[in-house]
Amino acid sequence: MTSPGSGEQQALVRSFAVARHGRLWLVPTVLYALVALLLTLLYMGGILDPQGNLHRLPIALVDSDQGPPLPGQQQTLGAQVSRSVIAATPAGTVQWRRLSQAQLQDQLASGKVYGALVVPADFTRSVAALATPRGTARPALTVLTNPGLGSLGSSLAAQITQRAAHQASLTIGRQLTRQATAQRADATTRTLLGDPVTVTTRVGHPIGKHSGLGLSAFYFTLLLVLTGFIGANIIHSGVDAGLGYTDNEIGPWHTRRPTVPISRTQTLLLKMLMSAAITVLTTSLLMIAAIGILGMDATHLPLLWVFSYCASLAVGLGVQAINAAFGGIGQVVSMFVFIALALPSSGATIPLHAVPGFYRFLALFEPMRQLSDGVRAILYFDARADAGLTRGWVMIAVGVALALLFGFLMTLYYDRKGLHRLIARAPAPPAEAS
Repeated sequence: MTSPGSGEQQALVRSFAVARHGRLWLVPTVLYALVALLLTLLYMGGILDPQGNLHRLPIALVDSDQGPPLPGQQQTLGAQVSRSVIAATPAGTVQWRRLSQAQLQDQLASGKVYGALVVPADFTRSVAALATPRGTARPALTVLTNPGLGSLGSSLAAQITQRAAHQASLTIGRQLTRQATAQRADATTRTLLGDPVTVTTRVGHPIGKHSGLGLSAFYFTLLLVLTGFIGANIIHSGVDAGLGYTDNEIGPWHTRRPTVPISRTQTLLLKMLMSAAITVLTTSLLMIAAIGILGMDATHLPLLWVFSYCASLAVGLGVQAINAAFGGIGQVVSMFVFIALALPSSGATIPLHAVPGFYRFLALFEPMRQLSDGVRAILYFDARADAGLTRGWVMIAVGVALALLFGFLMTLYYDRKGLHRLIARAPAPPAEAS
């Protein structure tokens, strides 16, 4: 008989012997390395240079100046400011939208613009008054922000707009200084006229104080995606273990149930029905925790619940379909589809107008962008359809349809080809020690 010590040594030797087989290392090493490389490229590639990747960031330009023009000028100073702001902006980086005051409020309230530069109605008159005894206050340009589109996007727009307003002030100042010099104005007046405009910044479309500076919509959407993704994988593993196709291990405890003869299509249907039922509970708990316990600002609660349920379910059904089609590697595939590719292309933290073109392409179909637009519309923009809610509903419907179609087509194909799942067998009894 062998001693316990020698048995442990033999097991250790066998473990090292198995570890020396190259084929055992090949697949995990390749997959692990590819996942690490791709995740790094995807996540870091989208955030490193928002300023350098700016592409037609929509900012409003409102010229309410009513004049009249300064002596010798054909246009009001407001028109000159608008023209100089557009001309001074690098081509392709900003989409300046010339809007009226009413149009501006509508586009701020629907999340169409990240900010605005507003020239007031008395701008030319207040500039002209500077060189006279009536000039008691400096003229002002107003920069408006839209924090509902995210703190970074709103901040980028504010920086661009403030810089443009300051340059416009210096341009006007050079013109006024020349006139003041010709009129032999004193040094104090010339200094004042050199940079005559005050730039004030304020919020154009306010959001609640408990909105995470415009990030609560992103994190709430992330929760919907993660609960749908993780929940679907839990259901996938639990059903397979319950039907006897995989072992169930929790710590040192191990169980194996008798195998239930069931087709791939029936298994997928069962998993999807369970996802639909359990998501009712998880969506409710998510909203209770975020809104009821943590105090997140939210309105349109029934609509938010229905949208959240459908969004999380769409992700869950997609994960179940991918797992059914790809088997063991399905969790990696669904992780890339719903997490790795979706997060950097969501536009919820860094605007899509400030990421490379590859991410803007992904945003056309990746679920995170569609869902975050819908959640953001409900939380910040009064559930307006044109704020992204309609697109969110349409893409949820498309996602559910694709998940059902792809999942059941693949399982029906496997079943008809006779590619049944392997029947789990009971392990062979250990050989008796001699």
